[in-house]
Amino acid sequence: MADLSSEFLGIKCINPFWLASAPPTDKAYNVVRAFEAGWGGVVWKTLGEDPAPINVSSRYGVHYGQNRQVLGFNNIELITDRSLQINLDEITQVKKDWPDRAMIVSLMVPCEEESWKAILPRVEATGADGVELNFGCPHGMPERGMGAAVGQVPEYIEMVTRWCKQYCSLPIIVKLTPNITDIRLPAEAALRGGADAVSLINTINSITSVNLDTMSPEPSVDGKGTHGGYCGPAVKPIALSMLSEIARSPVTANLPISGIGGVSNWRDAAEFIALGAGNVQVCSAAMLYGFKIIDDLCDGLSDWMDQKGYESIDDFCRMAIPNTTDWKHLNMNYKRVAVIDQDNCIQCGRCFAACEDTSHQSILKTAKDGGNEYTVIEKECVGCNLCQVTCPEPNAIAMVDIDTGQEHLSWLHHPANPFREAK
Repeated sequence: MADLSSEFLGIKCINPFWLASAPPTDKAYNVVRAFEAGWGGVVWKTLGEDPAPINVSSRYGVHYGQNRQVLGFNNIELITDRSLQINLDEITQVKKDWPDRAMIVSLMVPCEEESWKAILPRVEATGADGVELNFGCPHGMPERGMGAAVGQVPEYIEMVTRWCKQYCSLPIIVKLTPNITDIRLPAEAALRGGADAVSLINTINSITSVNLDTMSPEPSVDGKGTHGGYCGPAVKPIALSMLSEIARSPVTANLPISGIGGVSNWRDAAEFIALGAGNVQVCSAAMLYGFKIIDDLCDGLSDWMDQKGYESIDDFCRMAIPNTTDWKHLNMNYKRVAVIDQDNCIQCGRCFAACEDTSHQSILKTAKDGGNEYTVIEKECVGCNLCQVTCPEPNAIAMVDIDTGQEHLSWLHHPANPFREAK
């Protein structure tokens, strides 16, 4: 049986699944229920100075797929609206009662040294295992000079991180905002400031929908709406890309990463770990389906690891990084083509419509037995995958490698590149 136990920054957990800083970790009642269900750790919802901010109603907007499947959340909720001392007391008791679970405390206070100097000893006194600096919240708090207002300025990240390392002996995790052009720059700043790890991604600036009756963005607060933080399954591709940029950069390659962003099932978690995450944080999936999804996450990951022969998380952590590169290094002599399995084809014609109208006209439609048969014209197929993407039958179209007999040739060395390098 695969061993799902995890160690991150010296913090030992029964599995690599933490609940992210969010409504599910806002109070002891929730966190205890999560631990009873089997979660390996939590990041307590972000604490700040008293008086606590006041939240509004409503708070969530939703981007739906077919059949009301939630693809993404937009939230305009702020950090905890409960007093600092109440939160600290609850954290102390929960950690005492659950010593084998990770307890990380998320913090956000003004970008002033005295504010950090004052709150950090109080957090450390709870017995918590670590601190996560919330430099990512994109709504409400940046207007107060916090959250993404700090995370978008590398110099601020380095400065605040340095303060925290000075006034706290706990591991410091810096949570990064995705609302930035190059995620490597804030990660490097965190490293210079002495961060023990980074976590990413925080939520993405968004408006998920507009109510066309009231003509206001959702969620609506007394007829007005605003941008909020986008999370959920739809942000996973962005999170994976940003995570990989940090993991494969020579500067930050050894910086531990806690992966966040659209983790909804065991496969998502495995992908994050393969691209460099030492553990993963989950929020939206727990909010949609409850804490018991931890059973599916653990069982699925364990079964897959058994099938692959991985005994521990470390066995496949970062394994995908050597195969993640820049476009300029890809082999331009590599060729794939689509092949349609006639036994599995349902003759819907979607592949033909997509290829004929918007791609490379490489699918031939011929009348046969009162219907149509679709075949690929190999010499015209560029292997773009569009036909496979649009096909509703998962076993009808395969992408097959073609031996071109040519050696690897990247754009760096291609004759058409005026700046090509000598081999």
